[in-house]
Amino acid sequence: ENQPVEIILLDLMMPHVSGHDILKHVRQRFPELPVIIVTGVNEVETAVHCIQQGAFDYVLKPVEIERLLPSIRRALEVRQLRRENSRLASSFFDKDPAHPEVFSRIITGNNTMKSLFRYCEAIAEGRQPVLITGETGVGKESIAKAVHDLSGRQGEYVTVNVAGLDDQIFADTLFGHARGAFTGADRNRPGLVEKAAGGSLFLDEIGDLSEPSQVKLLRFLEEREYYPLGSDQVHHSDARVIVATHRDLEQQHRKGLFRTDLFYRLRTHRIQVPPLRERKDDIPALLDFFLAQAATEFKKEKPRCPDDLITLLAGYDFPGNVRELRALAFDAMSHHRGATLAMTFFHKELGAASLPENPSTSPARILPQKSWAACFEHLPTLKGADQELIAEALRRSNNNQRAAALILGITPQALNQRLKRQP
Repeated sequence: ENQPVEIILLDLMMPHVSGHDILKHVRQRFPELPVIIVTGVNEVETAVHCIQQGAFDYVLKPVEIERLLPSIRRALEVRQLRRENSRLASSFFDKDPAHPEVFSRIITGNNTMKSLFRYCEAIAEGRQPVLITGETGVGKESIAKAVHDLSGRQGEYVTVNVAGLDDQIFADTLFGHARGAFTGADRNRPGLVEKAAGGSLFLDEIGDLSEPSQVKLLRFLEEREYYPLGSDQVHHSDARVIVATHRDLEQQHRKGLFRTDLFYRLRTHRIQVPPLRERKDDIPALLDFFLAQAATEFKKEKPRCPDDLITLLAGYDFPGNVRELRALAFDAMSHHRGATLAMTFFHKELGAASLPENPSTSPARILPQKSWAACFEHLPTLKGADQELIAEALRRSNNNQRAAALILGITPQALNQRLKRQP
């Protein structure tokens, strides 16, 4: 009652006091506190009764450490998950994160991103792995660093991209090696797991990990122990593992390309970072931020953006996401002359980005004698074609009328008039 306790090991047979009475008292006063019963072989039925009364587990005397430690580990994990669920429930109606400073490197005002931030806050202090998914360029690395910063862990934040690592290099990178483990190993070398002790280990591109390496990672996550290459000495680690991938792991495990047991071990906490096309309200702030960065780097004055630039960008899907927008802003600044950014640059770049990757196989090259109208078996009326073109432009611009007007080559006012005339 006076000191924080994470778990109770309770012997049913103690002098002067009944283990049953203590269990009843603990369940009444501290229902969230896990209790593991320690009992004799002849008391198994009594221990099962204690489980029914709320005990977490039981172990038989004489206590074997191989049986006790996994039980303690499971109890601590369940308690941590309950805490995280409680934090999630308490933050359900909050609109903004409690620690916005941690997310300052992520430029956003989007409500989906704010919900994601609140989820990060709820799970940050846990021990379970965190799986971050999302397309290339959405900012998965920044989310991983935020989870570490929120965790309160005093150890280092260590990162490694595991794509392309063969099994031996993966094992050596994470777990290190002993002297003489292989040719050239003239001394012991600690791995990144040891470097991340008390902190977080971020494994990027986990979807590209080879099957043998997946087995090693799974064992480490399950047992929290590992062997350096060439060593029979077991090492233990409390590093929090955070992983990220742009691949669809659920689809990969269904196809047999990713271990099912590892997939479910990793997805205890899953963070799906939305692509930029689903948070286009962030484009103005992101563009302003990147232009300011580029202006500083190129030692130029930050230019003014044309009124139609944001509308043009909002009509583009950004397959490279935030990273692509940053590259576009820096490229624009490198070509920039004058007080206002030139729209011609953006029209050229975004137009080129939407062309087929192989021009020789484009429909225009294959059928040069035919126009796009030849695709119709029966030509639509002018009125019908007008309506179809407007509908398609609105779809491509996410119902942004200014962007749709730019796509159609007319003014927003003209588009508005045409929409009013439609039935």
